[in-house]
Amino acid sequence: MTRTIIVTGSAGLIGSETVKHFASDGARVVGIDNDMRAQFFGEEASTRCTRRDLIKKVPAYEHHDVDVRDERGVNDLFKEYMKNISAVVHSASQPSHDWAAREPQTDFTVNANGTLNLLEAARKFCPEAPFIFLSTNKVYGDTPNRLPLRELPKRWEIEPGHEYEPGISESMSIDQTKHSLFGVSKAAADLLVQEYGRYFGMPTVALRGGCLTGPAHAGTELHGFLSYLMMCTVKGRPYRVFGYKGKQVRDNMHSVDLVEAIAHFVRAPRAGEVYNIGGSRHSNCSILEAIDLCEEISGQKLDWDYEETNRIGDHIWWISDVRKFQSHYPNWQMRYGLHDLLTEIHEGVKSYASG
Repeated sequence: MTRTIIVTGSAGLIGSETVKHFASDGARVVGIDNDMRAQFFGEEASTRCTRRDLIKKVPAYEHHDVDVRDERGVNDLFKEYMKNISAVVHSASQPSHDWAAREPQTDFTVNANGTLNLLEAARKFCPEAPFIFLSTNKVYGDTPNRLPLRELPKRWEIEPGHEYEPGISESMSIDQTKHSLFGVSKAAADLLVQEYGRYFGMPTVALRGGCLTGPAHAGTELHGFLSYLMMCTVKGRPYRVFGYKGKQVRDNMHSVDLVEAIAHFVRAPRAGEVYNIGGSRHSNCSILEAIDLCEEISGQKLDWDYEETNRIGDHIWWISDVRKFQSHYPNWQMRYGLHDLLTEIHEGVKSYASG
């Protein structure tokens, strides 16, 4: 029997990296992706080119233009492969908290109902297959903004000695906070993934990602901060910084490092697990620091301006504490630092612009 991996959002940033990883490891990869990213963010954010490249260059890849909200379509696909399914990696989503407020029902049905459809299909047809869900740090809402922060010349930083100085751990509450509607839909999906692990004993995990990026990221103003920032720098487009003096901090993780973490979980799954995952103290920056790096790497100046009003639910400071995951999977280590990550993004933007 051929080992089969099902990947949703297979033409997106994390999905496509997952496809390439498991296909190179000898698996047949069944991809689910209907390019809703183009609907969310416009044609420039379409995953069509990535889908075409996967079909052309990855012989073990099978593409299915299925919407995760389509319960029958999802069930039919899982039923076709059934016991051959050795893992499900669910990276399909509506990923923007700004966009979610425009169409809350679309956001919720994609993120929450779509996840439920996939979990039910997995429970019916492959309950022993590890189920990996790409969650988000937005499940914590704006609780991180209550942390004691101090202002430095180019970034906000947590007070020395605080329990979250190494990064924010899974101990932070997700309750009684402003999430944004996107955060709510992802939190609902996150809890469903946990419950299917704890109630049904399925090997499930919610990976609560910080900023996940890489050279294949089709960044837009509403999603994909580093990719979009580099794109604006290279192409001479104006960039807007929203609030917090541009000193808000994000950790940034290369898609390759995340997929390596997924592969470790697939090899040794656990039931109903939750991990914060991101660049951690290894790879993080403020927007001002990222602008400096983009200009240094590209050799070009960014045209940017500042708007005082921050985005609703935006974090002032987020750095993931990845020590729980590392304690469970000690052989996993991040390979990419921030400069290497941005250098690859720069090369990807230049290649896309010339091609």
